[in-house]
Amino acid sequence: MIDVDHQINAVTRQVGNVVLESGEARTVTISQTYDSDIDDVWDACTNIERIPRWFLPITGDLRLGGHYQLEGNAGGAIENCDPPHFFSATWEYGGGVSWIEVRLTAESASRTRFELQHIAHVDDDQWAQFGPGAVGVGWDLAFIGLSLHLQSGATVDPDEVAAWTASDDGKRFMTESSEAWGDANIANGADASEADAQARRTTTAYTGGGDPA
Repeated sequence: MIDVDHQINAVTRQVGNVVLESGEARTVTISQTYDSDIDDVWDACTNIERIPRWFLPITGDLRLGGHYQLEGNAGGAIENCDPPHFFSATWEYGGGVSWIEVRLTAESASRTRFELQHIAHVDDDQWAQFGPGAVGVGWDLAFIGLSLHLQSGATVDPDEVAAWTASDDGKRFMTESSEAWGDANIANGADASEADAQARRTTTAYTGGGDPA
């Protein structure tokens, strides 16, 4: 379905820290450049009719102040919107609240850098167990869907995605993604042994031991 090595290397992953009004938080930032103009990428990630073609079915009112709900996943409120460059929203899932910020940058008339930052409080239990890979691997998988959709304009087949995810290539991708997020965590100052253990737990969770997200 996709070249594992190419996709792993096409993505930039960073882990950081930020202070919010509500306290200290951690950031997980993922970015990739696509061979599509900025208006096309903006439409792909904000058009309620188009998002299910590469991500998940979605309902709601996708405008400033509106609310959204991803089928079987997070919902939230859209807090900021500056088309076609930026939007932010709450990410409410499993009783917890975090935030996402999406930034688009035109690198040329036909190339756009897509950056997504996921922000969560430091007392998040999920982070203690899995580290940044808990959400990072999920976003890596979403970036595959966006890449496939932007390349062809076609709808990504959920059954094909599920079959690929369960395949050896899919498991290798999730393993390498988890390890890359562990490396990003270490680069941000995390203890190497703890970060490696979190990455191993994340790999196990995504490849057959349950879903950390």
